[in-house]
Amino acid sequence: MQAGPLELYPTNELIKELIRRTTFLGVVVCSEKELKGNDWKGERTFKVHYNSNLDAEQACRLLSTVSDHMDRNSC
Repeated sequence: MQAGPLELYPTNELIKELIRRTTFLGVVVCSEKELKGNDWKGERTFKVHYNSNLDAEQACRLLSTVSDHMDRNSC
């Protein structure tokens, strides 16, 4: 990916670049279809991306930890 303003790159290219980096340790969760407005109506399907720094079990544990943290801190 060439350097430049991020808004010029499609979402899938940004995700690929992040996942490609060996310094990235985490997961990216994104909607299967891009949200074109501010309204979220109905159900959505999501994709989870992670690179070789994590295996599927580690990615699941990370997402579970994030979910637990969000549950504890929700209003």
